[in-house]
Amino acid sequence: MAKKGKKYVEARAKVDAEAKYPLADAVALVKEVSYSKFVGSLELHVDTNANPKYNDQALRGTVVLPHGTGKTVKVAAFVADDKRDAAKAAGADLVGNTEIVDAVNKGDINFDILITTADQMRDLARIAKQLWPKGLMPSPKAGTVVADIAKAVDEFKKWKVEYKLDKHGSIHIALGKLNFDDAQLIENVETVLKSMDDNKPTGVKWNLIKKIYLAPTMGPGVQVQ
Repeated sequence: MAKKGKKYVEARAKVDAEAKYPLADAVALVKEVSYSKFVGSLELHVDTNANPKYNDQALRGTVVLPHGTGKTVKVAAFVADDKRDAAKAAGADLVGNTEIVDAVNKGDINFDILITTADQMRDLARIAKQLWPKGLMPSPKAGTVVADIAKAVDEFKKWKVEYKLDKHGSIHIALGKLNFDDAQLIENVETVLKSMDDNKPTGVKWNLIKKIYLAPTMGPGVQVQ
């Protein structure tokens, strides 16, 4: 096991490893044990009872955070010519079709989210190999293949985020900056947990959530009740 640094050890000593903290206390403690020189993020880590190997236990969804993540999101819209103006008006940072294909083929991927419509997916297939490894290939489950481009762009610019199970059946997501008010961070956490519960896979016959941890970008995790 790698040796932990002095700052981590000092921060870890402030956390009771056996305790499950109320959400408000956990948020306050995460702020206290963060030791980054920059303003870190509040990270939510959820261990679930879902097994992603089975289709009826897969969990993936999107949710609009009431207070955002504190990060600026660059949204690209891959659309037909008649939808360009609407996408731009909604706030898309990059709008086009063949231009986006050409840029991606050159290795110029200057966006965080790519939104498109179902009729454009065939054209996007030309750059799927470049997009999939980076998690940028649009899909209906991720809320990035839509009928209403303008609405989708607006939602993602207003802090719509995606969550999904990793191969271990866990979810990891950043939910705001540590300089947010505690109440804002608490509401962001509660919003995501409710969305996960509302989207509980049909194949999970027991409780979906097994353990909940909050952690700063740099610092120890805190288990939540």
